[in-house]
Amino acid sequence: GPGGVDADKPDAIAAAAAALADGEILAIKGIGGYHLACRADDTAAVARLRARKHREEKPFALMAATAGTTARLVELSAAERALLDSPARPIVLAVRRPHAAVAPAVAPGARELGVMLPYSPLHHLLLTDLAELGVSALVLTSGNLSDEPIAFADADARERLAPIADRLLIHDRPIETRTDDSVLRVVGKGAAARPVMIRRSRGYVPAALELGGGTPRPLLACGAELKHTFCVARDDRAWVSHHIGDLQNYETLQSFRDGVAHFERLFAVTPEVVVHDLHPDYLSTAYAQERDGELIAVQHHHAHLAATLAEHGEPTPPRPAIGAIFDGTGYGTDGTVWGGEWLCGDAAGVTRVGRLLPARLPGGERAIRQPWRMACAWLDVAIGPRPERPATLRDAVSERDWAAVSELAATGFRAPVTSSMGRLFDGVAALCGIRPEVSYEGQAAIELEAAAAMASGAPDTGRGYQTELVNEPAGFALDPRAAVRGVLADLAAGVPVPVVAARFHAAIAMGTVAACERACAEQGSDTVVLAGGVFANRILLTAVRETLRGRGLRVLVPERLPIGDGGIAYGQAAVAAARLRSAA
Repeated sequence: GPGGVDADKPDAIAAAAAALADGEILAIKGIGGYHLACRADDTAAVARLRARKHREEKPFALMAATAGTTARLVELSAAERALLDSPARPIVLAVRRPHAAVAPAVAPGARELGVMLPYSPLHHLLLTDLAELGVSALVLTSGNLSDEPIAFADADARERLAPIADRLLIHDRPIETRTDDSVLRVVGKGAAARPVMIRRSRGYVPAALELGGGTPRPLLACGAELKHTFCVARDDRAWVSHHIGDLQNYETLQSFRDGVAHFERLFAVTPEVVVHDLHPDYLSTAYAQERDGELIAVQHHHAHLAATLAEHGEPTPPRPAIGAIFDGTGYGTDGTVWGGEWLCGDAAGVTRVGRLLPARLPGGERAIRQPWRMACAWLDVAIGPRPERPATLRDAVSERDWAAVSELAATGFRAPVTSSMGRLFDGVAALCGIRPEVSYEGQAAIELEAAAAMASGAPDTGRGYQTELVNEPAGFALDPRAAVRGVLADLAAGVPVPVVAARFHAAIAMGTVAACERACAEQGSDTVVLAGGVFANRILLTAVRETLRGRGLRVLVPERLPIGDGGIAYGQAAVAAARLRSAA
């Protein structure tokens, strides 16, 4: 295996710095686990790290010695600098400077870089030595193969990271609990700037959150599947776990089990009630069903709404709130795939009052990995069955594959319906030729947002496409078909992709505002909750939040918890607590 560098020898850090400066990959023991590191400006080293870690395109995080060094890589607002410098020391996503000394493969297709400052003595010493060797920033990514939990025990790190790292830099302080770095981005400018939590872990966990109204019985909430966290609660306090990862393999499930046992001991919680997602096939649901105790199932998007209300101290506000909850996938109460929902209610209960007009998911799960399938599905809805393959996808998709998927979309065979906003963004990203296939969750939408940001300030980007609200038996649907046709027409006319992406963002933002206003008027509400992973999109969130506020509505957005599925467990706890209170 690779040679170890033992950090209690005075020259170990100097040797590690020299190896990094020479382009080697090191596994470095931190305080929540091991990181894999290499020079951020060394194209060959970054490419080797990607190949060995099996992480094709998902962005890597960077660590720089000081906020001043960081400011040479990214544009830092006062709010971003304050977050970087805070004791939690999270990764902050900030806009990359055009000539930043960072290899292109660090964050391909992304407009932002994830940057952090040193937070352990070892980091400080290492980065000081590196600065003397002319290295200003390191790639610092979790010590694992893609999809596995981060390595934190020395023996495990030596075994699992040996094929990836050329050397290991180890110290003798044992790590009790595996914790990844936390990730935030700032949305809004000046006084309106607010943090949005993408991943809540090291630095923020295990701080307690209040559970307004309290829970009559101690409970465990098992969370969702992607970006998984769990939550234990008793009385009026809840403890949301560190980021566990995607619950899709044995190793991550084991990490979840170990984490629950640790939290139950740490906070003296013996759950009598176990809360889980409605989805019957989630590993977290199966785990919940193995446990003793009363089971409570909570719908995914209701949990998003409840988490946001509870975080802001209003689990049951005086008047019901309207939630615009946009994400990729959540199991609906009708057994279909939801993801673009307008809900009315509070932690105790909700009604679905609106949705995104549904489209098909041709090939089911495959449509998530291959957004070109969603492009086909949305063309089927917007233009008619068996649409022809657009020019932007001719190189990426064969005529035969396109015809086969068109058939699935037209007939509904192996193509369940979905109201998912995430899948609409995927489909438009593929239509634009940005990302016909993805290598990580959310990639297509992230790159569509990056394209739209490139157009900001260009003439005529403000002219969004049209959407409309159509009546349905149970409320309304936001109908984006005219916007999809507008995207297609502009691309055919040679309009630059960034302008098309910006116009699409404007259309969805204004459609969302109109839908929220209608729901508030019909339901007698003055409060809108915006949550779900799609709202991690800075352009969309800023436009919707500022416009609704300008029209006199209160807007609540998650800040202390992840806006995506990392907040689900806390929402499940809030819903269960409200139900237990009403039954008491």
